[in-house]
Amino acid sequence: MKTSSIVDKLLKNMGNMHELGRQRAFELGNPFYAQFAEDQGYWRKELPTGEKYLVALEVITDENDMPIEVRDTIIKRLD
Repeated sequence: MKTSSIVDKLLKNMGNMHELGRQRAFELGNPFYAQFAEDQGYWRKELPTGEKYLVALEVITDENDMPIEVRDTIIKRLD
């Protein structure tokens, strides 16, 4: 009998991965960013309060190419 690991279970339902990231970002008090094809290269920013924005995103990295800051410029508020 084969037992499946937690990784195997998660990989079977990849559709929930963005929701897990969203939940964790909100738990930490951070905004959640996601990119969708219909947004023409911009990113969606969702705050823990539920407000949503379309933003241009810039990730600042250190000398080791590790992200250290996220800068966003609001393009418009989404309803």
